[in-house]
Amino acid sequence: MAGVMVLAVLETLLRSDLEMRAMALVFGAVPVAALLFRRSHPLAAVLGAFGIHGISYLVPLGEHTHESTSLYVTALVLVLPYSLLRWGSGREAAAGLAFILLTHTGAFIGQPTATAEVIAGFAVLELPAALGASVRYRAVSRVRELDQVKLLEREQLARELHDTVAHHVSAIAIQAQAGRAVAGADPDAALDVLAVIEAEASRTLSEMRTMVSALREGDEPSLAPQRGVADIGRLAEHHTTGPVIEVASTSDLGELAPSVDAAVYRLAQESITNAVKHARRATRIRVEVVGEAGAVRLTVSDDGEVSGATATAAPGYGIVGMQERVTLLGGTLEAGPNRDRGWTVSAVLPRAAGAR
Repeated sequence: MAGVMVLAVLETLLRSDLEMRAMALVFGAVPVAALLFRRSHPLAAVLGAFGIHGISYLVPLGEHTHESTSLYVTALVLVLPYSLLRWGSGREAAAGLAFILLTHTGAFIGQPTATAEVIAGFAVLELPAALGASVRYRAVSRVRELDQVKLLEREQLARELHDTVAHHVSAIAIQAQAGRAVAGADPDAALDVLAVIEAEASRTLSEMRTMVSALREGDEPSLAPQRGVADIGRLAEHHTTGPVIEVASTSDLGELAPSVDAAVYRLAQESITNAVKHARRATRIRVEVVGEAGAVRLTVSDDGEVSGATATAAPGYGIVGMQERVTLLGGTLEAGPNRDRGWTVSAVLPRAAGAR
């Protein structure tokens, strides 16, 4: 863009047929500067560039023609229709294209211009837009194809993981049964069986780590200890602004399956995040973890305002993900607005994962 601005200044100084050079520089350089925002704010760039372009036709210039007060470098704004269709949303693309056509039509008002010239101008403007739409479609299709390939490969790895683990665990179970049979009569043979079990277990763990690392989205697995119920109190430390987070738990929370322990923490984390983001005018978020006979209950509630649209809206991806996690572990989850004020998420999980 710095180079383009230099070209605009040079063109302003060197062109002999250019009149009203200061105005030409403004109307030529400012629209081109909108290219800086063509990806992050494509609609704003189009509105700014083509808006100034349209204004340049309406400014009274006396006897001067538009051609004698415009820069050739301004033609670079043709990149903007491409960027609009390549990076903008559907609504942005529709609004931007309508504005481009409006400014283009306005430029010919009051001028004896042939219809063929107007149509040719439309074609010149729409060609970059069509190219942007084509590139976007190809890019999205490519991403979908890659995701499909990854999904198929992950399913294959998951099946291989199941088959591998099942094979080794079956061998461990058989060896354990054999060890029990010979332990009393031949202790040395029992030690040999234990050595075989240890080797099978180590091989199984190694293969599981290899498979799971291949299934991870990130490049490196996290080495931090897995969070659990005992870490829920620390969630308040990550939200220093906004509603006050209160955490209450009972002492009867021992003997939780590792997957259940981690799930309770993740459910609390997701529920708190949702409340902080979406609970309007909330002042308090309360988290309760209660140990029950054979189960653990998590309740997260806030005192924010709930509109009618929010109360009847379909559950978001966060709620759907929590429901899936709870269902896989054999639990139940309920989420919805309270009778008077606020929103509550309540989950009940068995202490042993998968228990019903």
